[in-house]
Amino acid sequence: MKIKKISKKTHVKRGDTVQIISGHEKGRIGTIVKVIPKHNKVIIENLNTATKHLKPQKDNNNGKIVQIEKPINSSNVMLYNNKNS
Repeated sequence: MKIKKISKKTHVKRGDTVQIISGHEKGRIGTIVKVIPKHNKVIIENLNTATKHLKPQKDNNNGKIVQIEKPINSSNVMLYNNKNS
């Protein structure tokens, strides 16, 4: 039995400027850093951030708090054209 590889296609790609059209970041504009086609998600630079607390890994290393970008569904973004604004 042959297994088909299913590839999903998104309407945006890395480097595109997009506007978020739904969610708590609605109306914000940013650039796509990474596309995850398997889960139909995108990561947008400096948007949809979450705080992550990191424990110290060695004796002399201190723990830290970092901001990371979380993925957003690609159906919640649309391509943004700078000429219209």
